[in-house]
Amino acid sequence: MALFGFEKDTLLDLTVNVIPLGILGFFIVAFAVVPAFGTDPVFSGLQFALMITMFLLLAVLTYYAGKAVEDAEKAEQAGEEEA
Repeated sequence: MALFGFEKDTLLDLTVNVIPLGILGFFIVAFAVVPAFGTDPVFSGLQFALMITMFLLLAVLTYYAGKAVEDAEKAEQAGEEEA
């Protein structure tokens, strides 16, 4: 079964990035539900902009890292078949 086009082994390799994504997602939701630092629009906007930007950048990085791992595994398998 392939999730997001990745095999099981690749998904296990990507858990290194999935765990921080979960932590960032938790804090985005937590601060949206309970504003711990008040409701100043400038401060809250900056806070959410930083967290959401880091979340999106890490998600994109994780996707491309998974693609690179998949391509490397395919190239390795192709090299083994030729030998």
